[in-house]
Amino acid sequence: MHVEFLGIPRQRAGVAQLQIEATTLRQALSVVRMQVPALQELITADGLHPSLAANLNGDYFVNDLDTSLKEDDHLLILSADVGG
Repeated sequence: MHVEFLGIPRQRAGVAQLQIEATTLRQALSVVRMQVPALQELITADGLHPSLAANLNGDYFVNDLDTSLKEDDHLLILSADVGG
């Protein structure tokens, strides 16, 4: 699956995107946390820091860590205040 970072997460990560394997949001965040140590204080075992948000396929925001993900999904991690 494709993970893209916008705003502060992109600045902190130092990369714009990653390609990972995950079947749930919990797994995806865990992989991101391991691959991008600069985000470890913003992504914990409990999920995203309140200053961040996750959007799935541009359709809706997700925060349930058990949300199922598919191989062709696009997960966007961005600052929670983006978009006003």
